[in-house]
Amino acid sequence: MEVTQQYPHIFAIDQSLNSLLEGVELLAYLNPNNIEQEKKKFFSSKYTYEPVFTYSKPKINAFKIQRKLFSQKLELIEDEVIRSLFEDLIYYYSGMVQCISAIGKGDKFYYNSLKIFGTPTDKDVENAKFILHFKDEDSPDSAKKFNAEQAQQYFEEFSKHYNFPLEIVQSTRIASDAMVKNSTKSLLLKKNGKFSANQLKILAHHEIGVHLLTSYNAASQPLHIFSNGFPKNVETQEGLAVFSEYMSGALTLKRLKTLAYRVLAVDSLRRGANFTETFSQLFNDYKLNRDDAFTVSMRVHRGGGFTKDYLYLTGLKKIYNHYHSGNTLNTLLTGKVTLKYAKTIERLQEMKIAIPDIHQNIAYKENSNSNLKIDFILQNLR
Repeated sequence: MEVTQQYPHIFAIDQSLNSLLEGVELLAYLNPNNIEQEKKKFFSSKYTYEPVFTYSKPKINAFKIQRKLFSQKLELIEDEVIRSLFEDLIYYYSGMVQCISAIGKGDKFYYNSLKIFGTPTDKDVENAKFILHFKDEDSPDSAKKFNAEQAQQYFEEFSKHYNFPLEIVQSTRIASDAMVKNSTKSLLLKKNGKFSANQLKILAHHEIGVHLLTSYNAASQPLHIFSNGFPKNVETQEGLAVFSEYMSGALTLKRLKTLAYRVLAVDSLRRGANFTETFSQLFNDYKLNRDDAFTVSMRVHRGGGFTKDYLYLTGLKKIYNHYHSGNTLNTLLTGKVTLKYAKTIERLQEMKIAIPDIHQNIAYKENSNSNLKIDFILQNLR
């Protein structure tokens, strides 16, 4: 008997959810269309102008999707563990739909973001400040001397380590230097970006070695939930991605400080700061250079207040602890999954309705980190 016939209700609901979630990808809508224009205005105003970012209009009917999400007949799923997972999934997808529909609507978006991603605790803020206490290190690979064309060539060469295709799309409408678009399995690259040698290594191991890899692993799964994402998967996925940087030997104190600045920026948002106030804290109080201070502030204030960025550091700490406790990371590479559901994934595999990861991360094969300070910091984060 085929596994789909053995568990017909699970596969029927999974297919129904997948149909509903077509086009539901938050980051696809959350990147402002006018980043460079607003950046010029902000700098010309001597940091007093409050940027007004614009966004592409979402092509989804949020109310209709949510109504159908909650009409799924989950009671037909006999296995209690799997039924509980699908209940969590529906609440998570509903929140994501609400978030997309509220982009650019101020507090409405912010409160939906809080519901999905949460906000840093006082402990998270103290961890960020702990990292910033360390003196900067000189790095011979930190000069930004590579353009987008050279970066694309680097990523194409790097991707030969993996047996999945790499499509690169250069764009002026992304908030980061590079990002994976899950729905199209493509790597978006900032067209006007400048990159250092170490940054290229970081992005390759982060974006290709984890985000793109988990997109392809998810596409191989019998269930679409691995592609659409498990509840609160961002912390685990970003933790895995930064841990890939660490294992490859690319993670630097400068990079850790960037993650720390993001935590402080989200904390400033939590405390009611607007864009100029967050920028001022980073630029004036913490002496972050103005371009990076703008980027960190923009990432956090886009949409109306996006709290996701503090999760890179909390995710890294959780994955670091998980790995050093002797646990495998393979289960977490099977798709857009969450550490919390590792046992559930193993159960799905036992039932033959999930498969092990096809593509493995090359950095995870051997720990190439030689920076003792990085280990000291990660070991001592609370």
